[in-house]
Amino acid sequence: MRSLLVSLLGGFLLTSCSTGSDCEQNPDIAKVEAPVQLERLEKPFFQIKNPAEAQQFLDHHPLFARQYLLEGRYGSEQLAQTMTQLATNAGLQKLGRETEAAFQNTDSLQQQLRGLFQHVRYYYPSFRVPPVKTFVSGLGKEPEKDALFANDSLIVLSLDFFVGPTASYRADVPAYINRRYTPAHVLPALALTISSKYNRALTGNHTMLRDMVQFGKSLYFAEKMLPCTPDSLLMGYTNKELVGVQFNEGKIWAHFIEKNLLYTADPFVIKKYIGERPATPEIDKTAPGRLGAWVGLQIVRKYMEQHPETTLPQLMAQRDAQRILNDSHYKPKRK
Repeated sequence: MRSLLVSLLGGFLLTSCSTGSDCEQNPDIAKVEAPVQLERLEKPFFQIKNPAEAQQFLDHHPLFARQYLLEGRYGSEQLAQTMTQLATNAGLQKLGRETEAAFQNTDSLQQQLRGLFQHVRYYYPSFRVPPVKTFVSGLGKEPEKDALFANDSLIVLSLDFFVGPTASYRADVPAYINRRYTPAHVLPALALTISSKYNRALTGNHTMLRDMVQFGKSLYFAEKMLPCTPDSLLMGYTNKELVGVQFNEGKIWAHFIEKNLLYTADPFVIKKYIGERPATPEIDKTAPGRLGAWVGLQIVRKYMEQHPETTLPQLMAQRDAQRILNDSHYKPKRK
């Protein structure tokens, strides 16, 4: 809704052959206190019929209004008018009903969030669980930015992005991106968002390797927060794509080496392997996009395998991509 408000006002499938290596619940993590304050705002939002009721909604949810709806930027009166337009829009009401059907089990969502936050607090005891609000945002053109909002004091899940392929309306992005927005993707997307709080930026020149390892660290963080989450959900690959990249890991790595890609600083070339694309035809016409991020995850996994004494916070604080690559001894062979 933030992008929709701006205009009005001026990582899949559920199963995979690969899952986290530590899928069983750690009893120490199970003991971690992580109470979740979850509030569903869809119902009160769609009860709005006029600007006065919209203003009451804003008054009842001041943190949400201030941080998510940007009340200070637009002003209460104008925001109330816009909220009324959206809440009474027939198309958005229909999407709201579909969102409610897809996420009708609030207890289950709360339990899943608690599990995620328990893992965060296990590794980072000072982490304070922010209140979590769910909402129907009206979709936006950039789901990666609009589907989730998270800072130290508030998390907002725009669940309409995650209804899945049966939704009447979906974000205006290619199908290969939209397939990463289903109910099963909410927690992985949130874990990746939280990773930015702890994953320190790598130093040195902006090269392919730096971006590969940076993304690899984020994905590894999400994997540790959600150890039973399959790689297909983390990466947004289909099962067939995942099987293909796993089988051809050596070939993919050889491509990066033989084409001297690791140290290129050409942003166009980097985007080919890191950015959003339906495929990577430079390697193979069936190869999925974002292979640089996937290889980055394999490098980080190998690094942590070689250095079991390294904690997750230490990994997130590591800022030398070359050191991570060198110390990982990552050299997959062609099959």
